[in-house]
Amino acid sequence: MTELNNQVAIVTGASRGIGREIAIQLAQQGCDIAINYRTDEAGALKTAQLVEALGRKTLLVPADVASFSACSQMVDAVMDKFNRVDVLVNNAGIARDSLLMSIEPEDIAAVINTNLYGVIYPTKAVALHMMRQRYGRIINISSSAASKPGKGQSIYAAAKGAVEAFTKAMAVELAPRNILVNAVAPGVVVTDMSEHIRELGDEEIKARLLLKRYAEPQEVADLVVWLARPQNQYMTGEVLHLDGGLKMA
Repeated sequence: MTELNNQVAIVTGASRGIGREIAIQLAQQGCDIAINYRTDEAGALKTAQLVEALGRKTLLVPADVASFSACSQMVDAVMDKFNRVDVLVNNAGIARDSLLMSIEPEDIAAVINTNLYGVIYPTKAVALHMMRQRYGRIINISSSAASKPGKGQSIYAAAKGAVEAFTKAMAVELAPRNILVNAVAPGVVVTDMSEHIRELGDEEIKARLLLKRYAEPQEVADLVVWLARPQNQYMTGEVLHLDGGLKMA
């Protein structure tokens, strides 16, 4: 028996990178996985293959998490197949870094919609089901940019800062039903999404890190799985930083 045996998890943005690794590690602990993606069906199918190879069930749930109706349909599909949702990991996100004076309004909207509403809407869609179960774990993926943004990250930082405030507010609302809500705030992680940043400022970024290296997706997933465990019964409303000592450098 594993720690999350026969639980059901929804992981948004699970077609690659951190989301894929979270899905795999939750499956290793016994979860069946609903794999959310927006456009990368091939990547989502690859995630599903990796999860199913571990003996767990999967469901592909394409949805734009910036749309509440799409999130509601996604959760309905999960309930139809599994009849429960125990873990929600709000991982989907985008970055379009640019100075405020240069960024286009449509890029501002895209970053806010995906990174903020893409946390609020899946949470709203799943919360009622978790409340009926009187059990749930919600983990939001924030960023070190929320507390220590880099140049050109004003909109991304604003969205992630709001995610952290939302995490704390939802912890207050859902605690009476035994639903714990926390956030993980990684620094720079080795993913496709961060490749451009790492190429532009590798030495400068590493100079700000006490550990002088980037995080691996597996390290973020380790922390998410720890927060998702039933054994975590007393931590809620927290933002856990996984940034190699960025705040201290």
